[in-house]
Amino acid sequence: MLEEVERWLARRSWSVADRPLDQLVAAKRGTTISVVLPALNEEATVGEIVSVIRRELMTDAVPLVDELVVVDSGSTDRTSEVAAAAGARVVHRDAILPRIPAVPGKGEVLWRSLLVTTGDIVCFVDADLKEFSADFVSGIVGPLLTEPDVQFVKAMYDRPLGTAAGQGGRVTELVARPLLNLHWPQLAGFVQPLGGEYAARRSLLERLPFPVGYGVELGLLVDALHTVGLDALAQVDVGVRLHRHQDGQALGRMAAAIYRTAQLRLSRGHLVRPALTQFERREEGFVPRTHAVDTEERPPMLEIAEYARRRAA
Repeated sequence: MLEEVERWLARRSWSVADRPLDQLVAAKRGTTISVVLPALNEEATVGEIVSVIRRELMTDAVPLVDELVVVDSGSTDRTSEVAAAAGARVVHRDAILPRIPAVPGKGEVLWRSLLVTTGDIVCFVDADLKEFSADFVSGIVGPLLTEPDVQFVKAMYDRPLGTAAGQGGRVTELVARPLLNLHWPQLAGFVQPLGGEYAARRSLLERLPFPVGYGVELGLLVDALHTVGLDALAQVDVGVRLHRHQDGQALGRMAAAIYRTAQLRLSRGHLVRPALTQFERREEGFVPRTHAVDTEERPPMLEIAEYARRRAA
């Protein structure tokens, strides 16, 4: 590990316990915080997440979060109804910036969320978390409230796979961590580089491009490094993350998108064939299934006319 990274680990890695809630509320001083939950068919979990945030971080006693938005990216279940009943403002992906047709993908939803939120700090939280703790929010916004030089904060946590401790980050260990260590060794200190829980200053997010799919977490992390430098990045230990795990083929598609995101940032070139073929066993034998790899990226939000007009208003 680079000496620079060892120093960064000592200086920019914290625990959620390092900043009690009363300290964070006192440190707000007019800073506004938006929490965004990107959601696709998460009716089983989104309501509890919204309820916990409202109950513990949006009260007169603890007015930490100012805005809680669920962006539904086309759910076919009751995600929107459950989220709204729990107290979130629900916005449908396709209703945001309709002049640009939406494409499937988590990054697309996160990018569009900047147009329907107003917070100085934007906090992203996945909507499939189980046994959710408000620490996932307070932990990652904490350094942004108390450390003026910090601009981007990732959550770190244990990720069990069933009963196996620490085995839940398979794409992280097999794809993302090797890529980062080999090509961006300054980022080798991040425990969960692909984690979906992170917070950043709007003034940074609006300057970054957003990969539309699974590559969004790696893309934002790498681009934040190049935009503001390692010392402006941080991570906070928030405990244990329990969520729904993907099957092997879904993980393969995720890995391909992440590799593509890394390749773009290394060369800004083009893949000869941006597709991934996987195999399913059927009665007739192994059947190939080919999936397109996410290759599109959304430009920095500052380049979008509607966003610029809103800022000027």
